[in-house]
Amino acid sequence: MPNEALISTDPIVAQNFYLEIAGENIILTGVSGLDVEADVVSIQQVGKTGRSEMVKTRGNINKAADITITRMAPMDAMSDPIWKWFKDIRDKGMGGTARTATRKDGSIVLYDGAYAEVGRFNFSKGWPSKIATDAVSTDSNEAVKETITLVIERLDRIK
Repeated sequence: MPNEALISTDPIVAQNFYLEIAGENIILTGVSGLDVEADVVSIQQVGKTGRSEMVKTRGNINKAADITITRMAPMDAMSDPIWKWFKDIRDKGMGGTARTATRKDGSIVLYDGAYAEVGRFNFSKGWPSKIATDAVSTDSNEAVKETITLVIERLDRIK
């Protein structure tokens, strides 16, 4: 008899997701970098033998990895919201007083096989630092994709 606890729920389906940035849905083909991590600080002390010993570790500041999104390259990049956002930052910079204007919050939402929301990662103060377009070749008939790096300040899984 199988262990019922191991098969009591279906897994999250990796292909059922979407990205929302500042209330706008972004169509894409992949997301990576959903890493939630706490920095670890090691504390060493000298024990009664006179040797240095690691006594404890404690969590420090939460770290947020960059999020990488992949999507089909838009036909008209200059009317695309991510390209506009990237170009605005690249051309004008990020002024110290315009912090909230250039950085945006968003969510990566995960769905089960019946398309019910089962997971949500919220990120804070993200901005596109890089857009890389696939190589093009006369030997290929595949769609051209873009890989976009979003630098974020915080990532939380809330569901």
